[in-house]
Amino acid sequence: MSSGDDGARERRFRCVHAATYPDLLRFVQRRVPPSEAEDVVSTVFLTAWRRLDDMPEDARPWLFAVARRTMANQTRSWLRRQALDVRLVAQDEPAYGDGTVDAAARIDLDRAWRGLRPDDREVLALVAFDGLTTGQAATVLGCRRSTFAMRLSRARERLRAALEPAAVRPHALTVLKEQQS
Repeated sequence: MSSGDDGARERRFRCVHAATYPDLLRFVQRRVPPSEAEDVVSTVFLTAWRRLDDMPEDARPWLFAVARRTMANQTRSWLRRQALDVRLVAQDEPAYGDGTVDAAARIDLDRAWRGLRPDDREVLALVAFDGLTTGQAATVLGCRRSTFAMRLSRARERLRAALEPAAVRPHALTVLKEQQS
């Protein structure tokens, strides 16, 4: 391989790293203890460098899939945590009115979220928190787009059902939809 090829490879890697690092770090931080997130992301980019020729043009879902597999491999050492547990993202300032209603809606949403199966939380998080399209999220999970769409639809229905007894159900769903935007 010539040094010109090496330079092009390095430029591609640097571009992919710069474009995807923040999203990948957030993706990982929601799933592992904070002290481990940087190590996971470093491992993902090491894999990306080694497999640069295998990386598709749209590298983001591919990197998320590598991160997901890396985390799955490391869960054996994280016995104190549930595998790939997604935590709700705290917002600095609510985007809507009364703080009392906001707190109640967040409590309802948090309770409903924690009551979901880990697979449902993962599917919802890929879309709501990570901003992936259905096709990209399907790539991360290693399934077909139609399969992912069905899983997403079912997860949303289970979340709605979990929120059903809550008095603030419509408001709590608005919180989740706003996080998707």
